Amino acid sequence: MSASGRIRTLPGDFSPPGGRPVDLVLRTVGERTTELALRLALENIRPNRVHIAENIRPLSAAVDRILAIDHHEASHVVHLDADCLVLEDMRPFLDANELAYTDCFVHDRFRGRVHCGVHITRADLVRGMRRADVGAFARDWLGPVLRPEAFRRHLARRELQPGVQLKGFRILHDHLQDHADIYAKYALRELRSRDEGSRARLEAAMAQWGDGPDFTVAREAVRHSRERVPHDVTPDQLAARIEELPAVAARETAALGLPPLPPPAMADVYAAAEAFPREERAKVFGLGLPGTGTRSLTTALHELGFDLASFPFGAGDAAALRRGDGRFPALRHYDGLADVFALPHLAELDALHPGARFVLTVRDKEGWLRAAERLWDTGWPEGAPAAERAAQREARRLFQERVCGGHGFDRERLAQVYDAQAARVRAYFARRPGDLLVLDVCGGEGWEKLAPFLGRRTPAVPFPHTRTNPLDLLPR
Repeated sequence: MSASGRIRTLPGDFSPPGGRPVDLVLRTVGERTTELALRLALENIRPNRVHIAENIRPLSAAVDRILAIDHHEASHVVHLDADCLVLEDMRPFLDANELAYTDCFVHDRFRGRVHCGVHITRADLVRGMRRADVGAFARDWLGPVLRPEAFRRHLARRELQPGVQLKGFRILHDHLQDHADIYAKYALRELRSRDEGSRARLEAAMAQWGDGPDFTVAREAVRHSRERVPHDVTPDQLAARIEELPAVAARETAALGLPPLPPPAMADVYAAAEAFPREERAKVFGLGLPGTGTRSLTTALHELGFDLASFPFGAGDAAALRRGDGRFPALRHYDGLADVFALPHLAELDALHPGARFVLTVRDKEGWLRAAERLWDTGWPEGAPAAERAAQREARRLFQERVCGGHGFDRERLAQVYDAQAARVRAYFARRPGDLLVLDVCGGEGWEKLAPFLGRRTPAVPFPHTRTNPLDLLPR
């Protein structure tokens, strides 16, 4: 299929005075909510410039053309799909955020709280994505075909930021969509959900679906892909199947005989949003030493709706780290911190955030010592801005001095540190045991303790045990 569609740039500057220069790229393939999505984005993102990618197919061609956009002086770019309806003012976060990549949690019509559809990308990462060479992987990997944008982003992001920062916003995703679009999306969703973890998530979501037309269409689409697309499909064959999906979706949904949908109105958006009221959340702090399952804890907290700042390396956060007073500006936007940032400032964070909840992750000491040795001199990617690399080095140095008793890895000293820190945290909460949860993630503990501690229902998906992303093993 030859590339189609166009990119147009709206006249004018929609940004607030003094705001960080942020561009918006809205990608649409004719979604019913396109105009509503644009209107809400202008109101709640307030970008400098707006580029609209219209009806560019296939997806890989859309990604190429979007990445070719010249963003001039923009610091960051918000890439937004037209099935995303932004109902929260994102500008305060955008003006404060300096990270290379932040992926956004949304309220999805079919899957609940997921991160998709809205991506906040620093301009240097956009340029890196433009340069990323996926040709060496396209012959043997399905990833570049299934997720061309995400694959490029990963290849470029690992040179700038070691992981993905996640942040939730009040954004509706896949609400008020046309039935044919739902069909195409969920036929593709099944193809993207064939590893064990992703399939479990899809099955858990489908178990909650009702009997309405949207869910009927989505079920039919999942069934179609499972029956028609074999698991041993080649990348070229898969690309051809994906290109056929719009036509297949139009044909199959027409056969269902569903009545046409009226054009959506803003009142419909606000009615749908009533199912996701604004929520005041207590802060949550992870107090375990790095290597005790803190990454797994952070991932699990995201699943429960608590978004921790993984990389608070802004100038204000670095200053708070030096002062040791716990007044991290990142906590204006995030629900908590973990390990290097939380443990040394336990008393200060407790005093600043009444009602906060604290989780001490533990594991067998020998296992922790092995993990600590691997992590001891972990640095920030060399391609990252010098200020971020310096902030990460300073955070590591201060943590090693204040908590670990020295800079060098000394097994005997660190064995004593492990015992002393766990004892210190337990002693601090001796008179308030209900505010502390001790969690042995590496020993198999998970949702059965964490969810009730935070007043949440137990998720239907397995507890995350976050290890190396398989994409990180790709050659550089």
